[in-house]
Amino acid sequence: MGDDRPLPWATRPLTAPFTAVLAGALAGVTFAPWGFPPLLWLALVPLWGQTTPAGAALWGAAAVLVSHRWLLWLHPLDWVGVPLPLSLPLCLALWGALAVLGAALVALWSLLVRRLDPRRWSTALLAAALWGLAEVTLATGPLFWIGLGASALPGDRPLAGLAALGGSGLVAAVQLLIGWGLWRVLAGGPQRRRRSGVLLAASILLLHLIGWSQLGVLEGQRQSTGQKPDQRLSQIPAKHTAIQHSEAVDLRELVLVLQPAIPTRRKFDADQQLLLRRRLAAAQAEAMQRQVDLLVLPEGALALGQHLPATGPVEVLSGGFRQVGEELRSSVLRFPPGSLQPVSALDKHRLVPLGEWVPLARWWRWAGLSAVGGVQPGAPSRLLQRPGGALAVAICYELADGRGLAAASRAGAGWLLATANLDPYPPLLQHQFAALSQLRAIETGRWLASAANTGPSLVVDHHGVIRQRLAAGHAATGLFALEHRTAWTPYVRWGELPLLALVGGVCRAAAMKKAPHRARLEG
Repeated sequence: MGDDRPLPWATRPLTAPFTAVLAGALAGVTFAPWGFPPLLWLALVPLWGQTTPAGAALWGAAAVLVSHRWLLWLHPLDWVGVPLPLSLPLCLALWGALAVLGAALVALWSLLVRRLDPRRWSTALLAAALWGLAEVTLATGPLFWIGLGASALPGDRPLAGLAALGGSGLVAAVQLLIGWGLWRVLAGGPQRRRRSGVLLAASILLLHLIGWSQLGVLEGQRQSTGQKPDQRLSQIPAKHTAIQHSEAVDLRELVLVLQPAIPTRRKFDADQQLLLRRRLAAAQAEAMQRQVDLLVLPEGALALGQHLPATGPVEVLSGGFRQVGEELRSSVLRFPPGSLQPVSALDKHRLVPLGEWVPLARWWRWAGLSAVGGVQPGAPSRLLQRPGGALAVAICYELADGRGLAAASRAGAGWLLATANLDPYPPLLQHQFAALSQLRAIETGRWLASAANTGPSLVVDHHGVIRQRLAAGHAATGLFALEHRTAWTPYVRWGELPLLALVGGVCRAAAMKKAPHRARLEG
Protein backbone atom coordinates (compact mmCIF):
# COMPACT_ATOMS: atom_id res chain seq x y z
CA MET A 1 0.00 0.00 0.00
CA GLY A 2 3.05 2.25 0.19
CA ASP A 3 2.87 3.31 -3.47
CA ASP A 4 -0.77 4.46 -3.25
CA ARG A 5 -1.41 7.74 -5.00
CA PRO A 6 -4.52 9.87 -4.33
CA LEU A 7 -6.69 10.62 -7.32
CA PRO A 8 -6.43 14.43 -7.71
CA TRP A 9 -9.84 14.91 -9.28
CA ALA A 10 -11.48 12.93 -6.43
CA THR A 11 -9.61 14.43 -3.47
CA ARG A 12 -8.77 18.09 -4.19
CA PRO A 13 -11.15 20.49 -2.38
CA LEU A 14 -12.06 22.40 -5.54
CA THR A 15 -12.73 19.43 -7.82
CA ALA A 16 -13.88 16.69 -5.43
CA PRO A 17 -17.50 17.93 -5.06
CA PHE A 18 -17.95 18.27 -8.82
CA THR A 19 -16.38 14.87 -9.38
CA ALA A 20 -18.75 13.32 -6.83
CA VAL A 21 -21.83 14.88 -8.44
CA LEU A 22 -20.77 13.91 -11.97
CA ALA A 23 -19.90 10.37 -10.90
CA GLY A 24 -23.23 9.97 -9.07
CA ALA A 25 -25.12 11.28 -12.09
CA LEU A 26 -23.22 8.83 -14.30
CA ALA A 27 -24.22 6.01 -11.94
CA GLY A 28 -27.86 7.09 -12.25
CA VAL A 29 -27.64 7.05 -16.04
CA THR A 30 -26.19 3.52 -16.17
CA PHE A 31 -29.51 1.91 -15.19
CA ALA A 32 -31.95 0.68 -17.85
CA PRO A 33 -32.34 1.33 -20.73
CA TRP A 34 -28.52 1.33 -20.80
CA GLY A 35 -27.66 -1.34 -18.27
CA PHE A 36 -23.93 -0.99 -19.06
CA PRO A 37 -21.88 -1.99 -15.97
CA PRO A 38 -18.43 -0.67 -17.08
CA LEU A 39 -19.77 2.88 -16.81
CA LEU A 40 -21.02 2.10 -13.32
CA TRP A 41 -17.63 0.68 -12.29
CA LEU A 42 -16.04 3.95 -13.43
CA ALA A 43 -18.65 5.95 -11.51
CA LEU A 44 -17.90 3.96 -8.34
CA VAL A 45 -14.20 4.89 -8.35
CA PRO A 46 -14.69 8.36 -6.79
CA LEU A 47 -17.05 6.84 -4.22
CA TRP A 48 -14.22 4.64 -2.93
CA GLY A 49 -11.64 7.40 -3.36
CA GLN A 50 -13.57 10.19 -1.64
CA THR A 51 -11.80 11.51 1.45
CA THR A 52 -14.96 12.77 3.22
CA PRO A 53 -18.50 11.44 3.71
CA ALA A 54 -19.78 14.76 2.32
CA GLY A 55 -18.50 13.83 -1.13
CA ALA A 56 -20.18 10.42 -0.86
CA ALA A 57 -23.43 12.18 0.09
CA LEU A 58 -23.25 14.27 -3.07
CA TRP A 59 -22.64 11.08 -5.06
CA GLY A 60 -25.71 9.39 -3.53
CA ALA A 61 -27.99 12.39 -4.03
CA ALA A 62 -27.00 12.78 -7.69
CA ALA A 63 -27.46 9.07 -8.39
CA VAL A 64 -30.97 9.06 -6.90
CA LEU A 65 -32.05 12.29 -8.62
CA VAL A 66 -31.00 11.03 -12.05
CA SER A 67 -32.21 7.41 -11.75
CA HIS A 68 -35.56 8.39 -10.17
CA ARG A 69 -36.37 11.42 -12.31
CA TRP A 70 -39.52 9.64 -13.49
CA LEU A 71 -41.08 10.61 -10.13
CA LEU A 72 -41.79 14.05 -11.54
CA TRP A 73 -44.42 12.43 -13.77
CA LEU A 74 -46.51 11.75 -10.65
CA HIS A 75 -47.80 15.30 -11.12
CA PRO A 76 -50.72 16.03 -11.13
CA LEU A 77 -51.89 14.02 -8.10
CA ASP A 78 -55.59 14.63 -8.69
CA TRP A 79 -56.35 10.87 -8.74
CA VAL A 80 -55.60 10.74 -4.98
CA GLY A 81 -57.39 14.01 -4.29
CA VAL A 82 -54.40 16.36 -3.91
CA PRO A 83 -55.27 19.89 -5.15
CA LEU A 84 -53.32 21.08 -8.20
CA PRO A 85 -51.40 23.89 -6.40
CA LEU A 86 -49.99 21.33 -3.95
CA SER A 87 -49.33 18.58 -6.47
CA LEU A 88 -46.04 19.69 -8.03
CA PRO A 89 -44.50 20.84 -4.70
CA LEU A 90 -45.35 17.45 -3.19
CA CYS A 91 -43.77 15.58 -6.11
CA LEU A 92 -40.64 17.73 -5.90
CA ALA A 93 -40.56 17.19 -2.14
CA LEU A 94 -40.76 13.40 -2.55
CA TRP A 95 -38.03 13.43 -5.22
CA GLY A 96 -35.84 15.60 -3.03
CA ALA A 97 -36.56 13.57 0.11
CA LEU A 98 -35.45 10.37 -1.61
CA ALA A 99 -32.26 12.15 -2.72
CA VAL A 100 -31.61 13.26 0.86
CA LEU A 101 -32.24 9.71 2.11
CA GLY A 102 -29.89 8.30 -0.52
CA ALA A 103 -27.25 10.90 0.39
CA ALA A 104 -27.51 10.06 4.08
CA LEU A 105 -27.22 6.31 3.55
CA VAL A 106 -24.23 6.59 1.21
CA ALA A 107 -22.56 9.05 3.62
CA LEU A 108 -22.99 6.60 6.52
CA TRP A 109 -21.59 3.82 4.35
CA SER A 110 -18.62 6.01 3.41
CA LEU A 111 -18.02 6.91 7.06
CA LEU A 112 -17.75 3.21 7.89
CA VAL A 113 -15.39 2.63 4.95
CA ARG A 114 -13.09 5.50 6.02
CA ARG A 115 -13.02 4.25 9.60
CA LEU A 116 -11.98 0.75 8.53
CA ASP A 117 -9.49 1.88 5.83
CA PRO A 118 -10.81 1.50 2.25
CA ARG A 119 -7.50 0.11 1.00
CA ARG A 120 -8.00 -3.20 2.79
CA TRP A 121 -9.57 -6.21 1.12
CA SER A 122 -11.53 -6.95 4.29
CA THR A 123 -13.04 -3.45 4.25
CA ALA A 124 -14.04 -3.79 0.60
CA LEU A 125 -15.70 -7.17 1.18
CA LEU A 126 -17.57 -6.00 4.28
CA ALA A 127 -18.68 -2.69 2.78
CA ALA A 128 -19.87 -4.27 -0.47
CA ALA A 129 -21.83 -6.98 1.36
CA LEU A 130 -23.45 -4.42 3.68
CA TRP A 131 -24.49 -2.31 0.68
CA GLY A 132 -26.08 -5.34 -0.98
CA LEU A 133 -27.94 -6.29 2.19
CA ALA A 134 -29.11 -2.69 2.62
CA GLU A 135 -30.63 -2.66 -0.88
CA VAL A 136 -32.52 -5.89 -0.23
CA THR A 137 -33.79 -4.57 3.11
CA LEU A 138 -34.85 -1.21 1.69
CA ALA A 139 -36.73 -2.99 -1.11
CA THR A 140 -39.21 -4.32 1.46
CA GLY A 141 -40.23 -0.76 2.37
CA PRO A 142 -42.01 2.04 0.49
CA LEU A 143 -39.03 4.21 -0.49
CA PHE A 144 -36.91 1.99 -2.76
CA TRP A 145 -37.33 1.21 -6.43
CA ILE A 146 -34.02 0.33 -8.10
CA GLY A 147 -30.40 0.01 -7.03
CA LEU A 148 -27.01 -1.30 -8.08
CA GLY A 149 -28.38 -4.86 -8.05
CA ALA A 150 -30.40 -4.14 -11.21
CA SER A 151 -27.78 -2.05 -12.99
CA ALA A 152 -26.39 -4.97 -15.00
CA LEU A 153 -29.57 -5.33 -17.04
CA PRO A 154 -30.37 -5.35 -19.85
CA GLY A 155 -26.80 -4.97 -21.12
CA ASP A 156 -24.87 -7.60 -19.14
CA ARG A 157 -27.04 -10.65 -18.53
CA PRO A 158 -24.11 -12.98 -17.63
CA LEU A 159 -23.14 -10.71 -14.74
CA ALA A 160 -26.80 -10.50 -13.70
CA GLY A 161 -26.78 -14.30 -13.65
CA LEU A 162 -25.07 -14.05 -10.25
CA ALA A 163 -28.52 -13.13 -8.92
CA ALA A 164 -29.46 -16.81 -9.17
CA LEU A 165 -26.80 -17.44 -6.50
CA GLY A 166 -27.40 -14.55 -4.11
CA GLY A 167 -30.10 -12.26 -5.47
CA SER A 168 -29.80 -8.62 -6.42
CA GLY A 169 -27.84 -7.93 -3.24
CA LEU A 170 -25.00 -10.14 -4.45
CA VAL A 171 -24.97 -8.41 -7.86
CA ALA A 172 -24.79 -5.02 -6.12
CA ALA A 173 -21.91 -6.20 -3.92
CA VAL A 174 -20.00 -7.54 -6.92
CA GLN A 175 -20.40 -4.23 -8.78
CA LEU A 176 -19.00 -2.37 -5.78
CA LEU A 177 -16.05 -4.76 -5.51
CA ILE A 178 -15.22 -4.29 -9.18
CA GLY A 179 -15.38 -0.52 -8.65
CA TRP A 180 -13.03 -0.92 -5.68
CA GLY A 181 -10.64 -2.98 -7.78
CA LEU A 182 -10.63 -0.32 -10.50
CA TRP A 183 -9.90 2.34 -7.88
CA ARG A 184 -6.95 0.30 -6.58
CA VAL A 185 -5.62 -0.04 -10.12
CA LEU A 186 -5.84 3.71 -10.80
CA ALA A 187 -4.42 4.65 -7.40
CA GLY A 188 -1.39 2.35 -7.66
CA GLY A 189 2.03 2.95 -9.10
CA PRO A 190 2.98 1.79 -12.62
CA GLN A 191 4.23 -1.63 -11.55
CA ARG A 192 1.29 -2.42 -9.27
CA ARG A 193 -1.12 -0.95 -11.81
CA ARG A 194 -0.15 -3.56 -14.39
CA ARG A 195 -0.33 -6.42 -11.91
CA SER A 196 -3.61 -5.24 -10.38
CA GLY A 197 -5.12 -4.57 -13.79
CA VAL A 198 -4.48 -8.14 -14.92
CA LEU A 199 -5.94 -9.50 -11.68
CA LEU A 200 -9.01 -7.29 -12.00
CA ALA A 201 -9.61 -8.31 -15.61
CA ALA A 202 -9.30 -11.99 -14.69
CA SER A 203 -11.71 -11.52 -11.78
CA ILE A 204 -14.29 -9.82 -14.01
CA LEU A 205 -14.01 -12.64 -16.54
CA LEU A 206 -14.41 -15.27 -13.80
CA LEU A 207 -17.48 -13.53 -12.39
CA HIS A 208 -19.06 -13.45 -15.84
CA LEU A 209 -18.33 -17.14 -16.36
CA ILE A 210 -19.96 -17.98 -13.02
CA GLY A 211 -23.02 -15.91 -13.87
CA TRP A 212 -23.13 -17.42 -17.36
CA SER A 213 -23.14 -20.91 -15.86
CA GLN A 214 -26.12 -20.04 -13.66
CA LEU A 215 -28.14 -19.03 -16.71
CA GLY A 216 -27.81 -22.50 -18.25
CA VAL A 217 -27.05 -20.95 -21.62
CA LEU A 218 -25.78 -24.12 -23.24
CA GLU A 219 -28.81 -26.04 -22.04
CA GLY A 220 -31.08 -23.31 -23.34
CA GLN A 221 -29.47 -23.56 -26.78
CA ARG A 222 -29.85 -27.35 -26.90
CA GLN A 223 -33.44 -27.34 -25.69
CA SER A 224 -34.76 -24.18 -27.28
CA THR A 225 -38.52 -23.81 -27.45
CA GLY A 226 -38.28 -22.31 -30.91
CA GLN A 227 -39.19 -18.75 -29.85
CA LYS A 228 -36.70 -15.99 -30.55
CA PRO A 229 -36.15 -13.15 -28.10
CA ASP A 230 -38.55 -10.24 -28.59
CA GLN A 231 -40.58 -12.19 -31.15
CA ARG A 232 -43.99 -10.51 -31.40
CA LEU A 233 -47.10 -12.66 -31.28
CA SER A 234 -45.36 -15.73 -32.63
CA GLN A 235 -47.03 -19.08 -33.18
CA ILE A 236 -47.40 -20.94 -29.88
CA PRO A 237 -47.31 -24.73 -29.60
CA ALA A 238 -50.41 -26.55 -28.43
CA LYS A 239 -51.24 -26.01 -24.77
CA HIS A 240 -50.11 -28.38 -22.03
CA THR A 241 -47.26 -29.61 -24.21
CA ALA A 242 -44.90 -31.71 -22.12
CA ILE A 243 -41.36 -30.37 -22.00
CA GLN A 244 -38.44 -32.74 -21.67
CA HIS A 245 -35.85 -30.76 -19.69
CA SER A 246 -33.21 -31.86 -17.26
CA GLU A 247 -34.66 -29.36 -14.78
CA ALA A 248 -38.04 -29.69 -13.09
CA VAL A 249 -40.70 -28.46 -15.53
CA ASP A 250 -44.32 -29.51 -15.16
CA LEU A 251 -46.19 -28.11 -18.16
CA ARG A 252 -46.60 -25.15 -20.45
CA GLU A 253 -49.53 -22.81 -19.89
CA LEU A 254 -51.01 -20.58 -22.59
CA VAL A 255 -51.67 -17.07 -21.31
CA LEU A 256 -53.32 -14.22 -23.20
CA VAL A 257 -52.23 -10.79 -21.96
CA LEU A 258 -54.17 -7.61 -22.70
CA GLN A 259 -52.42 -4.25 -23.06
CA PRO A 260 -55.38 -1.83 -23.40
CA ALA A 261 -53.30 1.38 -23.65
CA ILE A 262 -55.97 3.55 -22.01
CA PRO A 263 -54.89 6.68 -20.06
CA THR A 264 -56.69 5.73 -16.86
CA ARG A 265 -55.21 8.31 -14.50
CA ARG A 266 -55.67 11.52 -16.45
CA LYS A 267 -58.74 12.58 -18.38
CA PHE A 268 -60.36 9.19 -17.84
CA ASP A 269 -63.83 10.21 -19.01
CA ALA A 270 -66.94 8.17 -19.85
CA ASP A 271 -65.82 7.57 -23.45
CA GLN A 272 -62.50 6.10 -22.32
CA GLN A 273 -64.26 3.96 -19.73
CA LEU A 274 -66.48 2.58 -22.48
CA LEU A 275 -63.46 1.96 -24.72
CA LEU A 276 -61.71 0.09 -21.92
CA ARG A 277 -64.76 -2.13 -21.36
CA ARG A 278 -64.92 -2.90 -25.06
CA ARG A 279 -61.27 -3.90 -25.13
CA LEU A 280 -61.75 -6.11 -22.08
CA ALA A 281 -64.72 -7.79 -23.79
CA ALA A 282 -62.73 -8.25 -27.01
CA ALA A 283 -59.89 -9.84 -25.04
CA GLN A 284 -62.33 -12.27 -23.41
CA ALA A 285 -63.69 -13.23 -26.83
CA GLU A 286 -60.18 -13.74 -28.19
CA ALA A 287 -59.27 -15.88 -25.18
CA MET A 288 -62.25 -18.15 -25.86
CA GLN A 289 -61.43 -18.37 -29.55
CA ARG A 290 -57.78 -19.29 -28.93
CA GLN A 291 -58.68 -21.69 -26.13
CA VAL A 292 -56.06 -20.32 -23.78
CA ASP A 293 -55.63 -21.39 -20.17
CA LEU A 294 -55.63 -17.92 -18.67
CA LEU A 295 -56.48 -14.31 -19.55
CA VAL A 296 -54.52 -11.60 -17.71
CA LEU A 297 -55.68 -7.98 -17.48
CA PRO A 298 -53.38 -5.23 -16.16
CA GLU A 299 -53.41 -3.37 -12.87
CA GLY A 300 -56.53 -1.27 -12.38
CA ALA A 301 -58.44 -2.75 -15.33
CA LEU A 302 -61.60 -3.10 -13.22
CA ALA A 303 -62.98 -0.35 -11.00
CA LEU A 304 -64.27 -0.96 -7.50
CA GLY A 305 -67.27 -3.30 -7.62
CA GLN A 306 -67.01 -3.74 -11.40
CA HIS A 307 -67.44 -7.23 -12.84
CA LEU A 308 -66.18 -8.73 -16.08
CA PRO A 309 -67.92 -7.66 -19.31
CA ALA A 310 -69.04 -11.26 -20.03
CA THR A 311 -68.75 -14.81 -18.81
CA GLY A 312 -66.61 -17.38 -20.58
CA PRO A 313 -64.84 -20.72 -20.23
CA VAL A 314 -61.44 -19.10 -19.53
CA GLU A 315 -60.02 -18.21 -16.12
CA VAL A 316 -59.29 -14.48 -15.73
CA LEU A 317 -56.79 -12.67 -13.53
CA SER A 318 -57.50 -8.95 -13.55
CA GLY A 319 -56.08 -5.96 -11.77
CA GLY A 320 -58.77 -4.12 -9.89
CA PHE A 321 -59.95 -2.80 -6.56
CA ARG A 322 -61.91 -4.24 -3.70
CA GLN A 323 -63.24 -3.09 -0.36
CA VAL A 324 -62.03 -4.85 2.79
CA GLY A 325 -63.96 -3.40 5.70
CA GLU A 326 -63.42 0.34 5.38
CA GLU A 327 -60.17 -0.03 3.46
CA LEU A 328 -59.68 0.18 -0.30
CA ARG A 329 -57.24 -2.38 -1.72
CA SER A 330 -55.52 -2.60 -5.10
CA SER A 331 -55.63 -6.27 -6.02
CA VAL A 332 -55.28 -9.03 -8.55
CA LEU A 333 -58.77 -10.56 -8.74
CA ARG A 334 -59.26 -14.19 -9.81
CA PHE A 335 -62.36 -15.04 -11.83
CA PRO A 336 -62.92 -18.76 -12.42
CA PRO A 337 -64.38 -19.91 -15.76
CA GLY A 338 -68.03 -18.93 -16.12
CA SER A 339 -68.03 -16.32 -13.35
CA LEU A 340 -68.60 -12.57 -13.46
CA GLN A 341 -67.47 -12.09 -9.88
CA PRO A 342 -64.04 -12.80 -8.35
CA VAL A 343 -63.73 -15.72 -5.94
CA SER A 344 -60.30 -14.81 -4.54
CA ALA A 345 -57.80 -11.99 -4.63
CA LEU A 346 -54.25 -11.02 -3.76
CA ASP A 347 -53.91 -7.48 -2.42
CA LYS A 348 -51.04 -5.16 -3.15
CA HIS A 349 -48.72 -4.95 -0.17
CA ARG A 350 -46.10 -2.39 -1.24
CA LEU A 351 -47.64 0.95 -2.22
CA VAL A 352 -46.24 3.88 -4.22
CA PRO A 353 -45.78 6.97 -2.02
CA LEU A 354 -48.14 9.74 -3.23
CA GLY A 355 -49.11 7.67 -6.27
CA GLU A 356 -51.25 5.33 -4.15
CA TRP A 357 -50.43 6.09 -0.54
CA VAL A 358 -50.43 9.61 0.89
CA PRO A 359 -48.26 10.02 3.98
CA LEU A 360 -50.13 11.59 6.90
CA ALA A 361 -53.41 11.34 4.99
CA ARG A 362 -55.38 11.77 8.21
CA TRP A 363 -53.60 15.05 8.84
CA TRP A 364 -54.46 16.27 5.35
CA ARG A 365 -58.12 15.46 5.97
CA TRP A 366 -57.96 17.23 9.32
CA ALA A 367 -56.51 20.25 7.54
CA GLY A 368 -59.56 20.42 5.28
CA LEU A 369 -58.43 18.33 2.29
CA SER A 370 -61.07 15.63 2.76
CA ALA A 371 -60.53 14.13 -0.72
CA VAL A 372 -56.96 13.09 0.03
CA GLY A 373 -56.82 9.32 0.28
CA GLY A 374 -55.41 6.23 -1.35
CA VAL A 375 -55.34 2.47 -1.05
CA GLN A 376 -54.24 0.42 1.95
CA PRO A 377 -51.66 -2.41 1.92
CA GLY A 378 -52.60 -6.10 2.00
CA ALA A 379 -50.79 -9.14 3.39
CA PRO A 380 -47.05 -9.55 2.62
CA SER A 381 -47.33 -12.96 0.90
CA ARG A 382 -47.09 -12.83 -2.91
CA LEU A 383 -48.39 -16.37 -3.48
CA LEU A 384 -51.70 -16.72 -5.37
CA GLN A 385 -53.27 -20.17 -5.33
CA ARG A 386 -55.31 -21.28 -8.35
CA PRO A 387 -56.43 -24.62 -9.83
CA GLY A 388 -54.03 -24.25 -12.77
CA GLY A 389 -51.04 -23.95 -10.44
CA ALA A 390 -49.87 -21.41 -7.89
CA LEU A 391 -48.03 -18.32 -9.08
CA ALA A 392 -46.16 -15.39 -7.52
CA VAL A 393 -47.66 -11.95 -8.10
CA ALA A 394 -45.97 -8.55 -8.13
CA ILE A 395 -48.34 -5.61 -8.55
CA CYS A 396 -46.36 -2.77 -10.13
CA TYR A 397 -44.04 -1.28 -7.47
CA GLU A 398 -43.74 -4.67 -5.73
CA LEU A 399 -41.43 -5.86 -8.51
CA ALA A 400 -38.60 -4.11 -6.68
CA ASP A 401 -38.80 -6.66 -3.84
CA GLY A 402 -37.14 -9.87 -4.96
CA ARG A 403 -37.28 -11.44 -1.52
CA GLY A 404 -41.09 -11.68 -1.59
CA LEU A 405 -41.16 -13.37 -5.00
CA ALA A 406 -38.43 -15.79 -3.94
CA ALA A 407 -40.47 -16.75 -0.87
CA ALA A 408 -43.53 -17.34 -3.05
CA SER A 409 -41.44 -19.51 -5.41
CA ARG A 410 -40.21 -21.51 -2.44
CA ALA A 411 -43.86 -21.95 -1.37
CA GLY A 412 -44.82 -23.48 -4.74
CA ALA A 413 -45.25 -20.72 -7.34
CA GLY A 414 -44.58 -22.13 -10.82
CA TRP A 415 -44.17 -18.77 -12.59
CA LEU A 416 -44.23 -15.03 -11.88
CA LEU A 417 -46.91 -12.51 -12.83
CA ALA A 418 -46.24 -8.77 -12.87
CA THR A 419 -49.17 -6.42 -13.45
CA ALA A 420 -48.79 -2.68 -13.75
CA ASN A 421 -50.30 0.59 -14.85
CA LEU A 422 -47.37 2.84 -15.68
CA ASP A 423 -49.50 5.59 -17.16
CA PRO A 424 -48.54 8.46 -17.15
CA TYR A 425 -44.87 7.74 -16.45
CA PRO A 426 -42.18 8.18 -19.15
CA PRO A 427 -40.53 5.34 -21.11
CA LEU A 428 -37.61 5.41 -18.66
CA LEU A 429 -39.74 3.71 -16.01
CA GLN A 430 -40.88 1.04 -18.48
CA HIS A 431 -37.24 0.19 -19.26
CA GLN A 432 -36.46 -0.08 -15.54
CA PHE A 433 -39.55 -2.24 -15.04
CA ALA A 434 -38.43 -4.59 -17.82
CA ALA A 435 -34.92 -4.84 -16.33
CA LEU A 436 -36.37 -5.70 -12.92
CA SER A 437 -38.57 -8.33 -14.60
CA GLN A 438 -35.45 -9.98 -16.05
CA LEU A 439 -33.72 -9.81 -12.67
CA ARG A 440 -36.64 -11.41 -10.80
CA ALA A 441 -36.83 -14.22 -13.37
CA ILE A 442 -33.10 -14.95 -12.96
CA GLU A 443 -33.28 -14.85 -9.16
CA THR A 444 -36.15 -17.34 -8.93
CA GLY A 445 -35.50 -19.49 -12.00
CA ARG A 446 -39.10 -18.82 -13.05
CA TRP A 447 -40.72 -17.53 -16.21
CA LEU A 448 -42.33 -14.12 -15.81
CA ALA A 449 -45.27 -12.59 -17.66
CA SER A 450 -45.98 -8.87 -17.41
CA ALA A 451 -49.34 -7.30 -18.19
CA ALA A 452 -49.20 -3.50 -18.19
CA ASN A 453 -51.72 -0.93 -19.35
CA THR A 454 -49.35 0.99 -21.63
CA GLY A 455 -46.35 -1.35 -21.37
CA PRO A 456 -44.13 -3.15 -20.84
CA SER A 457 -46.19 -6.27 -21.58
CA LEU A 458 -43.74 -9.10 -22.09
CA VAL A 459 -42.67 -12.62 -21.21
CA VAL A 460 -39.23 -13.43 -19.76
CA ASP A 461 -37.86 -16.96 -19.50
CA HIS A 462 -36.07 -18.34 -16.45
CA HIS A 463 -32.71 -17.33 -17.91
CA GLY A 464 -33.72 -13.66 -18.06
CA VAL A 465 -34.26 -13.58 -21.84
CA ILE A 466 -37.20 -11.48 -23.07
CA ARG A 467 -38.97 -13.93 -25.39
CA GLN A 468 -41.85 -11.71 -26.52
CA ARG A 469 -42.75 -8.06 -26.02
CA LEU A 470 -45.65 -5.89 -27.15
CA ALA A 471 -45.01 -2.43 -28.55
CA ALA A 472 -45.40 0.13 -25.78
CA GLY A 473 -48.30 2.56 -25.90
CA HIS A 474 -50.38 0.56 -28.39
CA ALA A 475 -53.47 -1.51 -27.69
CA ALA A 476 -52.62 -5.17 -28.30
CA THR A 477 -52.86 -8.69 -26.97
CA GLY A 478 -49.98 -11.10 -26.56
CA LEU A 479 -50.20 -14.90 -26.55
CA PHE A 480 -47.50 -16.18 -24.21
CA ALA A 481 -46.46 -19.76 -23.47
CA LEU A 482 -45.16 -20.02 -19.91
CA GLU A 483 -43.36 -22.93 -18.33
CA HIS A 484 -44.31 -24.02 -14.83
CA ARG A 485 -41.05 -24.69 -13.01
CA THR A 486 -40.42 -26.28 -9.63
CA ALA A 487 -36.61 -26.24 -9.32
CA TRP A 488 -35.11 -23.89 -6.76
CA THR A 489 -32.22 -21.58 -7.55
CA PRO A 490 -29.61 -21.16 -4.80
CA TYR A 491 -31.17 -17.76 -4.06
CA VAL A 492 -34.65 -19.23 -3.62
CA ARG A 493 -33.19 -21.85 -1.29
CA TRP A 494 -30.76 -19.73 0.72
CA GLY A 495 -31.79 -16.10 0.22
CA GLU A 496 -29.22 -13.59 1.48
CA LEU A 497 -27.27 -16.23 3.42
CA PRO A 498 -24.13 -15.89 1.22
CA LEU A 499 -23.91 -12.15 1.95
CA LEU A 500 -24.63 -12.67 5.64
CA ALA A 501 -21.95 -15.37 5.77
CA LEU A 502 -19.50 -12.98 4.10
CA VAL A 503 -20.22 -10.26 6.67
CA GLY A 504 -19.89 -12.76 9.51
CA GLY A 505 -16.67 -14.21 8.11
CA VAL A 506 -15.01 -10.80 7.72
CA CYS A 507 -16.04 -9.74 11.22
CA ARG A 508 -14.77 -13.01 12.71
CA ALA A 509 -11.45 -12.74 10.85
CA ALA A 510 -11.03 -9.18 12.13
CA ALA A 511 -11.77 -10.28 15.68
CA MET A 512 -9.26 -13.14 15.47
CA LYS A 513 -6.62 -10.79 14.09
CA LYS A 514 -7.09 -8.40 16.99
CA ALA A 515 -7.09 -11.12 19.66
CA PRO A 516 -3.26 -11.64 19.84
CA HIS A 517 -2.71 -7.87 19.91
CA ARG A 518 -5.18 -7.49 22.78
CA ALA A 519 -3.52 -10.37 24.65
CA ARG A 520 -0.11 -8.69 24.34
CA LEU A 521 -1.51 -5.43 25.70
CA GLU A 522 -3.12 -7.21 28.64
CA GLY A 523 0.05 -9.13 29.36
